[in-house]
This record gives sequence, C-alpha cells and structure tokens, in this order.
Amino acid sequence: MPVHFPRITIAGLRGGSGKTILSLALCWLFSRQGLKVKAFKKGPDYIDAKWLSLASGGNASNLDPFLFSSARITTLFSSYASTHDIAVIEGNRGLFDGMDTLGSCSTSELARILQSPVLLVLDCTKSTRTAAAIVQGCSLFEENLNLAGVILNQTAGARHRDITRRSIEKYTEVPVLGALPKLKDTPIPERHMGLISSQEYQGQDDIFRALGNVVAENIDVERVLTIAGSAPSCSQTQQNIPEVSSGPCKEDVVIGVVRDRALWFYYQENLDALSQQGAKLVELSLLTPEEWPCVHGLYLGGGFPETSARELSANISARSKVKDLADQGLPMYAECGGFMYLADSLHYEGKDFDMAGVFNVRTRVYKKPQGHGYIRAGIVEPNPFYSTGDTIVGHEFHYSRCLSLSPEARFCMRMERGTGMADYKDGLLYRNVLAGYAHVHAFSVEGWAANFVRAAGIFKDHVQKSTSPCPDIICT
Repeated sequence: MPVHFPRITIAGLRGGSGKTILSLALCWLFSRQGLKVKAFKKGPDYIDAKWLSLASGGNASNLDPFLFSSARITTLFSSYASTHDIAVIEGNRGLFDGMDTLGSCSTSELARILQSPVLLVLDCTKSTRTAAAIVQGCSLFEENLNLAGVILNQTAGARHRDITRRSIEKYTEVPVLGALPKLKDTPIPERHMGLISSQEYQGQDDIFRALGNVVAENIDVERVLTIAGSAPSCSQTQQNIPEVSSGPCKEDVVIGVVRDRALWFYYQENLDALSQQGAKLVELSLLTPEEWPCVHGLYLGGGFPETSARELSANISARSKVKDLADQGLPMYAECGGFMYLADSLHYEGKDFDMAGVFNVRTRVYKKPQGHGYIRAGIVEPNPFYSTGDTIVGHEFHYSRCLSLSPEARFCMRMERGTGMADYKDGLLYRNVLAGYAHVHAFSVEGWAANFVRAAGIFKDHVQKSTSPCPDIICT
C-alpha cells in the first residue's frame, strides 16, 4: 500500500563538507517542532549514527547498498514509515562516490532507491561563481536524481554569500535554501576515526542547541520540510522490521553485551535480532568491578579500547573472567575493538597494556588506518556463528594491526575483499570464540543471530548437565 513519507537526503561533495552538522541540526530542530524523526546513516558508520540517534531522540539505522539489496533497503525503510513523521538520511563521502566508476553503493544510488530529494551541502571556501558550475554539474550528472536544494557552507561574509547565491540561481534551477557561516571551532571534538564518541563527551544538549540555532538563523528550515514532503509515496510492503530467519529459537538464554566507554559499536538491529531469536540481553562493562550475572554467550563490539587501555588492563578480575569463560567454551563473538581486548596485549602511544589473553597475539595502534572499507569473506572453517562455504559481507575500519600471530592460529574467514588480520585472513577461532576485524549487520548476514542464540543454548544445557568445560560447538 502506498505511503506518503517525507524524507530528505543530506549529501556533500566530499567527506568533511558539513553534512553531519546539518543533519544533526535538522534532526534536533524537527524534533523540537514535535515531529517524530527517523534518522538514517548511509554506510557502515557507528559514530555519526550514534550522534544522529541523540539528535533525533530515537535509534538511527544504517542503510547501505553494499550490505543490503535494493529490495531489502526499501523494505527496511518503509517499515519505519508508519511510526515516524519524517526521515533524515545522512550520506557519506561525496554524493556520487562509490565502489567503482559507476558509483556503485554511493549516496546518490541510495537516494535513487529511496526516491528521496537530495540537499547538497556545498563548501564554498574561496569560491563564488564556480559553485554554480559545480551545482549544475551535480544536477545533470545522473538521471533520476532529485537535487532539490543547496546549502552554502563555510561562507566568509555577506558579499561572499550574495554572489555565490545569485550565481547559482542565475545559472541553475536548483534553489539555495541558506548559507552557513564559517564556525570558529568544530562543535563536536574529533579523533582519528572521525567524531569523538558520545560515550566520551558530555554536554550533547548544548551542542545540538548551538547547531540548531545556527541552522535556524541561516537556513529556510520550513522549505526543507516542504521539499521532504514532496517526495513521492513509497510502497509499504511490510509493517514490521524484517525477521532475520524463519522463526525465533526459543532457547531462553542470556547473552552479555559489553557496552561501556571502551566498546560500544553495535548496530541496534544486531541486538534486536538476538532478542528476536529469544535471547535476553544484559549490558556488561569491562571497566567496572561489578560482578557479572550468569551469561550463556558474550558479544564484544567495536569501539576505542586504546583510549581506555590503562583501565581495561587494571581490571584484572574482568580480564580473568573473560579468559575463564572462553576456556569453558562460552560462545563469544568479538568485532574489532572486542578482538583487541581478547588479545594478549595492546600497544598504544609507546606503552603495552595487558588484555584478556584469549588469543596468543598482540595488537598495536598506528596513526593511519590499517584496514578501511567494505569486506567480503568466505567462511572456510567450522564455527558456531556461520556455515562453512557461506560468503558474508560487512566492513572494517581499524587503526590497529596484529603482531606475533602464532603459526597455529586458526582463521575461519578468507578475505575476498578487504584486509583482515593477516594474509587476507580474518576471524580468529579459539574453542567457541570468533574474533576479527570484520563488522557484520544482522540483516545482511542471514542466520548469524539464530546461530549465536543456538550456540548459547547448547552451552547453557551443557553447563546445567555437566561440570566439565563445554566442547567446541559446531552447530551451523
């Protein structure tokens, strides 16, 4: 059934153009107007998505043509239509930048799939009339792209704004909806992986208020709403978020999810998928001394373990607990930062910090990325989470590298695309632990959640019936 769902895609000519600042401000302003805002982030990005969640007052979701088919994207998107008033979709990189010369998996491709109007944030530093040529080129570059408006950014003053605006309006048919001045300071602090995490920074309300005020004073926000409302109706084929398997596995198991300042990179849909399969999720911390409840599985997401390395290392009880659970055969799934915690040690800024020691490997953080981009990997070894012979897709973004890998190290992933840990391999195995640099999304890797919960159920049953460690689980 066709549903009218206002939506707007915020794009730029490159990374760092100002689209995140505009997206956050619009989400906050729309929410202040009483609208229920659904925020989306194009691409596999945890940090921007988290800030978008805070600005909109609800969980942001990731959409990406590499991770999902066009049909899955439209189904996911339309599933939110009945519960939200407007969608703000933040793009990534440049509007037309993708995996190849065809722009595969670009922001423009996503906008065309969603039939979403596009608002282009244009960095006007040291340019005026040339901006018109750029806008004209963008408006004509691809068919079926609705470039519905331009926001001038980094403008130097009234004269600069006036000439640039009049040039665009003279030579193109794309309206200019406003002009943002140069900001003296970056509103949100940054570090090597982009914006600093919301877990490490307090005062988000002040940031959103400041950004919202700047945007409200310089941009025609009501016209943005009108453009969003001009998007064509979309077909709503399903009212609920798609199930990730044929049906829940009612195992009545408890899976611990590490969520603290060190590890917090999770797709919300991954957690929802585990819950759909019948798991009870409990949040745990590797930084605090509190006792853990009984768990039958452990999920260690990505994050910034290096910035909390001293505290992680000092919490000997948590490190010992994780190592002991791994030795017992507890199913554990660790992504990137979580893998770094399971290593013997982490080297950061000239110092070595002891970690949990589940794997006989050390990691070291460098100043430049050691792996960044989409991944595709074949599953080549039995494990509790994937079926041998399957191919999975995901992404990696890590500044660390593996050192001193043991020759006996077992990997379950052979990289067809991406870097991985070493020699185009990823997914280290130890008993029922799988750890690697790969991040996956439950809606693009069928069976992951069901397999995780099933493995946790097997562990639970074994613990209840035996005092010996659980055998290695091969349940896929």
